Amino acid sequence: MEEGRILPPWADELRRRYLKGEASLFVLYGNVFDLTLHEGKLLRLTDFLEQLLGPTKDTIALYNLSSGVRFAKRAAGRAEGLEDLLIQKSADKVLPVFERILQTQDRLAIIIEYAEMIAPMGDVNFFSEADRQSVVMLHRWSLAPHLETADNVVILITENLAELHPKIVSNPKVATIRVPMPDLDERRAVIRRVDEQLEEAWVDRLAEITAGLKAVQLRSILEPAPQAPEGAQDRERLIRQLLGADAAPDRIARLAQLTEGMRPEEIRNLIAPKAPPTAEAPAADAVRDEARAEILRIIAKRKREIIERECFGLIEFVEPEHDFSVVGGMDEVKRDLLAVAKNIREGRRNLCPMGILFTGPMGTGKTFIAEAFAKECGLTTIKFKNFRSKWVGATEGNLEKILTVIQAIGQVLVIIDEGDRSFGNADGEGDGGTSSRVIARIKEFMSDTDNRGRVLFILMTNRPDRLDIDIKRAGRLDKKIPFLYPQDPETLEQVFHAQLRKHRLRADVVFPRDRGQISERLVGYSNADVEAIVLLANQYATEALAGSGDAVIDAGVMARAVADYLPSRDVQMLEYMELLAVFEASNRRMLPRKYAELSVEELQLRLARLRLEIGGRR
Repeated sequence: MEEGRILPPWADELRRRYLKGEASLFVLYGNVFDLTLHEGKLLRLTDFLEQLLGPTKDTIALYNLSSGVRFAKRAAGRAEGLEDLLIQKSADKVLPVFERILQTQDRLAIIIEYAEMIAPMGDVNFFSEADRQSVVMLHRWSLAPHLETADNVVILITENLAELHPKIVSNPKVATIRVPMPDLDERRAVIRRVDEQLEEAWVDRLAEITAGLKAVQLRSILEPAPQAPEGAQDRERLIRQLLGADAAPDRIARLAQLTEGMRPEEIRNLIAPKAPPTAEAPAADAVRDEARAEILRIIAKRKREIIERECFGLIEFVEPEHDFSVVGGMDEVKRDLLAVAKNIREGRRNLCPMGILFTGPMGTGKTFIAEAFAKECGLTTIKFKNFRSKWVGATEGNLEKILTVIQAIGQVLVIIDEGDRSFGNADGEGDGGTSSRVIARIKEFMSDTDNRGRVLFILMTNRPDRLDIDIKRAGRLDKKIPFLYPQDPETLEQVFHAQLRKHRLRADVVFPRDRGQISERLVGYSNADVEAIVLLANQYATEALAGSGDAVIDAGVMARAVADYLPSRDVQMLEYMELLAVFEASNRRMLPRKYAELSVEELQLRLARLRLEIGGRR
């Protein structure tokens, strides 16, 4: 392996460790079925290794169980038995020959693909004799002094290191090197290589939002498909437009024949290079914008496929159908969240929070607002499902799998509902410390500044006092938004109209005319209560029509529903949750007047009094 060549970081590590004599048997794992950009070309891993090893090795052999052995480079007349390898596929026939030539030949490189199929992970009691021999032989190669002194190297390739036998993985004489997913600079270089015509701003944006995609996927998305040749009639129509209505039909037909296989722009440049674009041709900007929109849709689809495959059963995708247009009231909250959404879409990462806490009593619209925000910001949105397991270590493993995929993908919104319950007991009592380890890992992930603007957490709870205090600090949950019941008739009327829009209902209710019999009587009710009352009123209106037309909710029907509805309420607990939300709020401007003017000391006294009154009630 030559020094001084510009290599990917993992390949440079391989070269460095080989030249220093740390190992002669290497295991490459991770993103091994991707393309590597090297010297302006996108190469498969094995092709890249051939170029890397070619200058210093006389013989390069590649082997897998399916296609057998092939030689990328071969030194003639230096070892016997090489011809026999070409007709063998099974490991018990191929590996002994490899061992013999490793002992007798210098400057040899052997690359073994799908190494986990030759030396698989598992209980040796269930291994076949051939499997045992393969494991022992590969282990012995790593300890063979001739392998190092003869300038020979063996490279095993596997996607998942855990599938390779531990005798090889844990061997100190075997160097394991992870081939990572393309980082930002690598993705930028691949995008430029695929399409050199893209402007820098679009290249940077694509590189940012394609985190988690492989180079081979980037090429398949961005590489323009070969344009089909124009048919004869299409060429004649274009030529007639370029030459004008007075052009002779014979001339048009002759030119259409001569330009067979040419693209429209080539025909235009040949026949009438100074002619303006035809009216039928779409504007270049419109075509470009449409193509870019399609690229963004494909990228979003690919990301979802990756997350579904890697985290099957551990997460749930959120596909909201509503945005902020159906959210009534909460103007300050919506203004703040719209600013966050805009910063995310435009890539201004330094203006994005690491996480947001939604807190307030049940029924105040926390989940509804979170889903509307997901629609506004356009991020891939997921919710954690129950990733806990009864098996020792499985919970931490599930969480690590989720976080690894999320970090690789980027541009992800993570919604955690009932955060106080999801994280369990921070002290880890009764679960062997699992809860404390889970919370510690989530806190570590949430405070990783590399995730700012790429991974946004929204944590929702009506009991923020039960959250680990360290998870609520700035740098993890930067923005804390209180969700409270409507405090005045005007706010409640906005919620009422939003519910009509959400459910596509018609109403003959006018404010402030009908305020006395409707909205003033609903002050203190939750958003969920208002929705239930609106639906109840629609039911009454529909029953009155007996199916003779579309229902219209008038003020009388609405007043009847208000009088009939009985909310289920624990007044003290709801007040306590509301005060907790006020106490956690990060901005006074988000609070209604009666709370915005409270001093911190007064708020703490009221919280302490209610805490004593409600005791340990949940």
